[in-house]
Amino acid sequence: MNSTDRESRHLGVHIDRTADDVYAYASDPLNLPAWARGLGGSIKRIDGRWVAESSPMGRVVVTFVARNGLGVLDHDVTLPSGETVYNPVRVISDGQGSEVIFTLRRQPHLSDADFERDAGTVAADLNRLRELMESA
Repeated sequence: MNSTDRESRHLGVHIDRTADDVYAYASDPLNLPAWARGLGGSIKRIDGRWVAESSPMGRVVVTFVARNGLGVLDHDVTLPSGETVYNPVRVISDGQGSEVIFTLRRQPHLSDADFERDAGTVAADLNRLRELMESA
């Protein structure tokens, strides 16, 4: 494994809503289709697991960290191949608003173009979350 295989990028967005408001909305898996289109257009609870059926990656299982008072929104995405991708996400206070920070980790052997595409998808999702929260 070379050093580019371990690259991480922190993508963030400021939202003019409190961290508690943003966390309450973003931590509800049923809200994911509205803002996290990178995970797909629908999510259902099937046999005790959250399954995104229409993900661009195919059918994926999303496992969330337990709700908490620290703003941690970490989740694992298990791909159809069986590979699991860990996604660290935080909601932190930022003045009267908040900031959502997603750490995108480059997966082994991912091309530069694919890593940039993934970063663009995450950035679009975060911007959609901001738009939804600020218009509510």
